Amino acid sequence: MFFKLISRNSRRNRKENGLLFSSLLVSIIAFYIILALPRQDVMVFLQEMESVAVSKLMTLIPVFYGMALFILFFLIYYASKFQLERRRHEFGVYLMMGMRRVKLFAMLLAEDFRNSILSLAVGLPIAVLLSELVSLVTARLVGIGIVGHQVSFSLHAVWWTAMGFLLIKLTAFLLLSGRISRQEIGSLLTETPDGVKRQLPPLCYAISSLIGILCLAAAYAMAIKGSAWQGIRNMGLTVLLGLLGTFSFFWGLRFLMGLAVRSGRSDRRLHVFNFRQIQETVIHRSGALAVCSLLILSALCCFGAGVAISRFYGESEQHVLDYTFQTTENMHSGADIRQTLAEHHLDTRFSDLFEMKVGHINTSDDTRNAFRMEPVMNALRDMPSSADRDVLLNNLQFTTYPYLISLSSYNRVLTAADMPVLELGTDEAAVYIDSSFTTNGRTRILNEVFRSRPETVLDGNPLFLTGTVQTTKLVTDRTITLSFALILPDDVFERYTQGSYSVYLNGILAQDMARDTSLMSAISEMNSALDGTGLSYESYLQNMGRQLFYMVAASYITIYLAIIFLLIANTVIGVQFLMGQQKSGRRYRTLIRLGAPYRTLCRSARKQIRWYFGIPTVVAVFSSLFGVRALLTGFLSYNAKEDLPEMMLVSAAMILALCVIEYIYVAAVKHSSDRYLLSLIVPEREE
Repeated sequence: MFFKLISRNSRRNRKENGLLFSSLLVSIIAFYIILALPRQDVMVFLQEMESVAVSKLMTLIPVFYGMALFILFFLIYYASKFQLERRRHEFGVYLMMGMRRVKLFAMLLAEDFRNSILSLAVGLPIAVLLSELVSLVTARLVGIGIVGHQVSFSLHAVWWTAMGFLLIKLTAFLLLSGRISRQEIGSLLTETPDGVKRQLPPLCYAISSLIGILCLAAAYAMAIKGSAWQGIRNMGLTVLLGLLGTFSFFWGLRFLMGLAVRSGRSDRRLHVFNFRQIQETVIHRSGALAVCSLLILSALCCFGAGVAISRFYGESEQHVLDYTFQTTENMHSGADIRQTLAEHHLDTRFSDLFEMKVGHINTSDDTRNAFRMEPVMNALRDMPSSADRDVLLNNLQFTTYPYLISLSSYNRVLTAADMPVLELGTDEAAVYIDSSFTTNGRTRILNEVFRSRPETVLDGNPLFLTGTVQTTKLVTDRTITLSFALILPDDVFERYTQGSYSVYLNGILAQDMARDTSLMSAISEMNSALDGTGLSYESYLQNMGRQLFYMVAASYITIYLAIIFLLIANTVIGVQFLMGQQKSGRRYRTLIRLGAPYRTLCRSARKQIRWYFGIPTVVAVFSSLFGVRALLTGFLSYNAKEDLPEMMLVSAAMILALCVIEYIYVAAVKHSSDRYLLSLIVPEREE
């Protein structure tokens, strides 16, 4: 009989508190996915390419795991508190019927353990499938392909997910059930409504709201301008203003709610009752609503900024070359490298092999006057003042001894990139600047200057700069990142370099290499073959690995934190509303006796839910527009900030997607509220 009672109570608890059960499943899934991250294909690949950076990232996983356990403990504590509070009368009846307190404690422990095991039994398989799906999708996106996919199931992740989940569940249960089982029968059978809090004059709340708005505005301004990132003191002041502004605004909301009550139409059904309920809820839980709003804000900022940053790194580098071979003491020229590749029968695996020649001015030892371009500097000074123009004026004054690039070599790169080749006269040159040293704004300014073919002086000879600034990568990775170089015709290049220059042999894999597999698999296979040749080389995988690391660090971690924050905030808001509704049960019973129909009560409660969820959510969404901008301002490099408007659009789309999740939570709480109101009205009909 005792075990049947436990089974029946467990089923009823899951049915009546589906919001908590769903939240527990999401937390289990989140735990497993973050713990199983080292086993996923993309991380296994990154271990080879960016081992040091990935190792540092992996050391942070236990930190995120511990932080998530700590935060989710409070979620489970408050949700379980609501679950036990709504059963107070039931516990009192058990004690009146002769059940001993030890047996009551054992029954609650058995119910909680049964539900926990069921949550793990349902959540872990879903987590494994989702983790496998994420691994497949990322493998496909980065080019590993399904053929190269490995199963990412991790017993280590299963073990720590189960242990962590059971630990926080048991801790929360011991704190709550012990207190419930020690209470007297009379207190269990009696409803305990919230106490009445002392009210201050409305002017105090109005001033509090105004102070909150001003503090938030100051925090937004400091974050967006970037002054918050200039030191710990400024960052601390920004955070302090944000926290103070949020709590002050929510504490003063009771004044705004009072205005809403007076400004609404009095002939609406239960209009005053609805807003009085909301106003009372805000009075009693303004601090909790502020915390939940901050959690939602953190979730929106993490998700919006994380996805935008990962998208930027995913599209920031153009894939043109697959390999770059460097000359060494044993390989003095590109011909030596070609011969070594042919000896190992690897030359046929490339559709194109060409030399990239880069050198210095060897006809002059005067590094301070080898190259002068006063007309360019004068043209920049005549332009309207701007940050990009000032940076160019500062940087270009140090370009007195630039690198030189062979025109035919660079044209081969342009051909590989399907771009038009350059045509230069013997007295003309094009300017090359690596994309990491320039921005779209600076490039536009220089292109405008070069349109007039300014005359410069190279080692005493006139040289006209023409065309547009070239930024296409010279090699596969970062062996060469030139801040300023001149592209010269081959004979002019040979004359100024005196035949002394560096040679890099670029290679493009044949298309049939990646026909039956992915590009990553083809390059990995080629790397294994090249390792036995003694050649010094870099492949596109180094560049891809760096991009993938930034994408993983930005997307996986931020999305994980966003899920945790959003889960906690919404569960706490929903549970607190349902607890407040239960403690207001006498008011609803009074309305029922006065003739209020069930549908009217449901509409009233649903309106309260929309306001109760909407207030912290709207504040968080509004703040997130500034918060995402602040994160992007602080974390992005100067070059990346050129794409800030596009990133903000991506972030806005992600914020909108999370608002859809908010709607789902609201719908779940509405359903629980309707079921509770039905439990109140059914006994009235039976009488």
